[in-house]
Amino acid sequence: MRLSPARYRHVAVGALLALAVIIVTGAAVRLTNSGLGCDDWPNCSNQRFVDVSSKHAAIEQLNRLFTGVVGVVVIAAVLGSLVRVGDRRRDLVRLSMLLVGGVLANAVLGGISVLVDLHPIAVQMHLLLSMFLIVTATVLVRRSAEPDGVERERVVTEPTQRMTLLLFGLTWVAVFTGTLVTGAGPHAGDEQAKRLDLAISDVARVHAVSVLTAIAIAILIAWRIRKYANDRTALTNVLSTWIFVGVLQAGIGYIQYFNDVPELLVGIHVAGATMVMVVSTQLVLNTTGSEDPDVSSTVAGQVR
Repeated sequence: MRLSPARYRHVAVGALLALAVIIVTGAAVRLTNSGLGCDDWPNCSNQRFVDVSSKHAAIEQLNRLFTGVVGVVVIAAVLGSLVRVGDRRRDLVRLSMLLVGGVLANAVLGGISVLVDLHPIAVQMHLLLSMFLIVTATVLVRRSAEPDGVERERVVTEPTQRMTLLLFGLTWVAVFTGTLVTGAGPHAGDEQAKRLDLAISDVARVHAVSVLTAIAIAILIAWRIRKYANDRTALTNVLSTWIFVGVLQAGIGYIQYFNDVPELLVGIHVAGATMVMVVSTQLVLNTTGSEDPDVSSTVAGQVR
């Protein structure tokens, strides 16, 4: 069996979507206080592997089962990279294998989170690893859209590329500080779970500063690329998306903070953070392209 490059890209997109969905469902587990609905791992309880005898157990069990779906999809990405028509691309094989390893590691980390009664640091590491997998899957989607045997090179000015890398780093800082807010906040996944010994007002301010700084850098990039045609062509669409989602995220963050962090808004905020991470990765990827300008512009358009 052989897989066309176009079909393999569909598999890569499927892996990215599955990894994004599992972040949102994981947030739903926490926001419904179902984090210890299954009090054991890998079994749901001492007596049963699958247990849906209570609402919390059912929610946690469904999330665990969906993790299995994610595992199947990323394994398909590995197998697809091996049977894909054309040259065997080591970059695709490595990226897809990294997804499999990351999903396995995150499953174990999720189990550890349960065994330590949802200690906030374990939960924090669980989300950060999930975001790393989102970045990896986004790169896989981009690489799978590129033709075989094509070298990539910078297609924007060097200062612009550096600024996109700075924005990517600041996005990570914003996500990390967001996990500190979560660790100190009320939505622990279980009413008895330990919280970080941090004043939520202080960590929320730090998080807000990191988000606003990232937005300021994005606007600065938008102002800079006005002067450079290649920079505008490569970055305008994806940068506009980043600014839109970033500003929306900031607005949701402020609204939820001043309204006692309602669960629905927190869930939307988590989904938005996932989207920001995807777009931040795309922004960096769009600073490089193939040596063939026609191919480069086509690939950039596919990723956007």
